[in-house]
Amino acid sequence: MKTINSIKYITFLVMILALSACGTDDPEPVNEEELITTVRVTFSNAAMLDVVATFTDLDGPGGDAPVIVNPTLAANTTYSVSVEFLNEQDSPAEDITEEVAEEADEHQVFVVPGTGLNLTYTYSDQDVNGDPIGLAGTVTTTGASTGNLTVTLIHEPNKAAANVSSGDPTNAGGETDVTVTFSATIQ
Repeated sequence: MKTINSIKYITFLVMILALSACGTDDPEPVNEEELITTVRVTFSNAAMLDVVATFTDLDGPGGDAPVIVNPTLAANTTYSVSVEFLNEQDSPAEDITEEVAEEADEHQVFVVPGTGLNLTYTYSDQDVNGDPIGLAGTVTTTGASTGNLTVTLIHEPNKAAANVSSGDPTNAGGETDVTVTFSATIQ
């Protein structure tokens, strides 16, 4: 009888240990995508007034059409550029730019001129790994032209992929948080 009770006791202990040894399968915390209702690109040059391009879609994707203010830039000019992302559905508006800066190694902003637009963009900010972020940069214009200027924020891009560090999003991968295309004029 003692042997049977001992076997039951040992079996019970083994079962308890086996159950308690199993870890919980807690899911990884999700980095919830932020709603970006506004993209603001500011072109600054000490000799002239700032030029501010904005994309505002307060109701988010779908619904009302966004309000877009396109940039008109001077020819043969260099501008300092800053890019901001906001959620203006919140009151006060949530500055998503701060999160992008805090998680700079997980984000990159691409400022890409379309064919025929006489403009180049150069990064002037870096993350902790020395890779570009794109919240700050320099735009240099040449002759008069018109064309698209696309601003894209990508979460978790492969910054080591071909041409990504020079501003080409083609091989970046990751997830696009927002992309906006402005109709730019250089005169």
